[in-house]
Amino acid sequence: MFISPAWAQGAGGGGLDGLGGLLPLVLIFVVFYFLLIRPQQKKAKEHREVLANLRRGDRIVTNGGLLGTITRVPNDTELMVEIADGVKVRVLRGMVAESLSKSDPAPAKSKDKDKGKDQDDDDADYDEDGPDEDQVDRDAEANEDSEKKS
Repeated sequence: MFISPAWAQGAGGGGLDGLGGLLPLVLIFVVFYFLLIRPQQKKAKEHREVLANLRRGDRIVTNGGLLGTITRVPNDTELMVEIADGVKVRVLRGMVAESLSKSDPAPAKSKDKDKGKDQDDDDADYDEDGPDEDQVDRDAEANEDSEKKS
């Protein structure tokens, strides 16, 4: 004749138990979206726009921390960057961290028979044969000096 305590406890409450359990998870997701996901997407979009607008003459910082000036844009994925006087390196466009200064596009070179020669001059800086003669001479002198000391 007595009602068991287990039946009496389960009889109360509304139908929001299942939905009430999901409510904190939904609120957490909304907070994460507005505080983390959305700002990161905006930042990524701005970075893509900066990369798309890189031109010759712009000063950039690479992901490795190198500062330089873009001297040539050979294709959509590479940039020629001068990091010191006469020192040019090839950098992937995606590895540019930021653009320090926006400059007007550099004037186009004259379109005469020297067009192919300009590219060859830039590519001549990247001989794959080995180190240049000055470097070999300096290395030889350094080895001779170290042998004299010992």
